[in-house]
Amino acid sequence: MKKGKGKNTFYWGRNVTLLFDSWKTDSWFSYSLTLIACLLFSVFYQYMEDRRLRFKLLSSSAVSNNVDGAVDATPLLNTKIFATGSRWRLGRVAGSILFGINSALGYFLMPTIMSFNGCVFVAIVVGLAV
Repeated sequence: MKKGKGKNTFYWGRNVTLLFDSWKTDSWFSYSLTLIACLLFSVFYQYMEDRRLRFKLLSSSAVSNNVDGAVDATPLLNTKIFATGSRWRLGRVAGSILFGINSALGYFLMPTIMSFNGCVFVAIVVGLAV
């Protein structure tokens, strides 16, 4: 993190430390790989958020619209587990697990942005937008 006179400001240099003391960039190659990793990580975060929200939507519609216990679903999600009783509870547990994973991913992105490196910030914002 760039520190100077008691306040943090954005900087645009290639020397950055992210999350761990061992993740330091000292060359353009390592800096480029770090930016690509930030971009991909933020894309994955948004993908997981989308899956979690779809999972929540499908589980609630499966419970309220349950005629024969089946609802159309994406290949990632099998909503037959939301039919009734313990199956519905299993769906809620799975939704909670997805929420936990997504929260952990978000909490890793936060200190990454707080490195105050301008290109890291841009890479994460672009990844979230993708």
